[in-house]
Amino acid sequence: MKILKKTLLIVLITSFLGVFGVVIYLSINLPHLPKVTNRIIERTLEKGPKKLTGQQGYAVNDSVNIWYETLTPTDTVRGNIILIMGIANDALAWPEFFTSAIVDKGYRVIRYDHRGTGMSDWMVDWSPKNAYSLDDMAADVIAILDTLNIDKVHIVGASLGGMIGQQLAINYPDRVITLTSMMSTGDIMDKTLPPMNPETLSELAMVRLRYNLWSSNENTIKQYIMMKMILSNGECSEEDIEGIANSVAYNILFRKGYNNKAANQHSAAVVLSGSRYDDLANLTIPVLVVHGKDDPLINFAHGEKCFNTLPNADKLWIDNMGHDINKANSPVIVENITNLIESSTYE
Repeated sequence: MKILKKTLLIVLITSFLGVFGVVIYLSINLPHLPKVTNRIIERTLEKGPKKLTGQQGYAVNDSVNIWYETLTPTDTVRGNIILIMGIANDALAWPEFFTSAIVDKGYRVIRYDHRGTGMSDWMVDWSPKNAYSLDDMAADVIAILDTLNIDKVHIVGASLGGMIGQQLAINYPDRVITLTSMMSTGDIMDKTLPPMNPETLSELAMVRLRYNLWSSNENTIKQYIMMKMILSNGECSEEDIEGIANSVAYNILFRKGYNNKAANQHSAAVVLSGSRYDDLANLTIPVLVVHGKDDPLINFAHGEKCFNTLPNADKLWIDNMGHDINKANSPVIVENITNLIESSTYE
């Protein structure tokens, strides 16, 4: 019995030291959160996050329920823009300063939760043999448009959202007026281009480990702030932090939280769908390709190849921009998106 107790004690001490060592290692090797972070998180959780103000609803695509929200200008609506977010992210990942700037220019904004995220259906029966593709995720958007009785729309997609936007324009050319493809690629597996940055992927994995060792609302918010810092090359203003704290807290407190299986499912959809370059070369609608020259995840060369492939494209290359929309780069992106839309010939 004494030997058993000593053995258990050694195991417990070893486990504690192991976890403690991991925490120290991660604390040393990850960036430090801004000093205002704790204060902002505490205030957000104490007062409660701001509620959603748009009209919410569900569309159905082949029995999959897709949640959406529409944000409508108070005056005349000049057009409809649907925003498509990146991998494993839901509608609330779009910053308020970005969506409100588009609405202020007179456009109705539609944002939605990808399948597997937010209030949309989480694909519990998913398996590698039963995986969905970008075609299915593009069809989710069409279901939203049909539900809202919208014939044609302007597409704005970021990262994975850019890939889905490209697939939408390819599959449904009569439904897409313009496409803005941001920090994205026509083929993430393209062997002629740099792969996704392994150092960034490693850092993001360390962040998930660091803030999931002890689960709490505060740590979940910190995880998403830290991930934004890494993807933004360290750029994270106080307004950026407030926006993330608000959206993450809202997801935790009033929605279904975060699905840790969504990233693998979305990645599988990308791989399953293959290259779009041959089809993109025949795409005639106006396209804006936006990419940060210092993107730490999807190399700038992917944006350049997309631009050079598309026959009717304009480009916006942004110095010091990472793989993210933050307060600093949002105005120029919005300006170029609306310029593209206003120059299109669709009535």
